[in-house]
Amino acid sequence: MSENTHDKLPIRMLHDRVLVRSDTPEGERRSGGGILIPATAAVGKRLAWAEVVAVGQNVRTVEPGDRVLYDPEDRAEVEVRGVAYVLMRERDLHAVASERVSVDATGLYL
Repeated sequence: MSENTHDKLPIRMLHDRVLVRSDTPEGERRSGGGILIPATAAVGKRLAWAEVVAVGQNVRTVEPGDRVLYDPEDRAEVEVRGVAYVLMRERDLHAVASERVSVDATGLYL
C-alpha cells in the first residue's frame, strides 16, 4: 500500500475525533538488544506511537501527518479498505512529536 493511500479515505471525522494508524504491528517485537519478545509475553502498561491520518473539525493540537503517543488498550478499532485504524478522542492522546514544531522547541509535548 502506498503512503498516500490514507490521504483519500472515504471518511470525514467529526467533532474532536482523531483517526490514527499504528506504527508497529501487534504481535512479536524486538527489544533494544535484539531479543525477540513473543506477543503473549506479559509486559507493563505500554504506550504506542501512531500517525494521525484524519482529524475532526474541533481538533486543535494535532493535524494529519503528526506522530502521537496513545494508550493502545483504550482504543476503538475500525477497518477502512482493509487497513486497521484506531479511533479516539483528542483528549486521549498523551503526546505529539511533530516535525512542524519550531526550532527552539523540543518537538515532544507531554
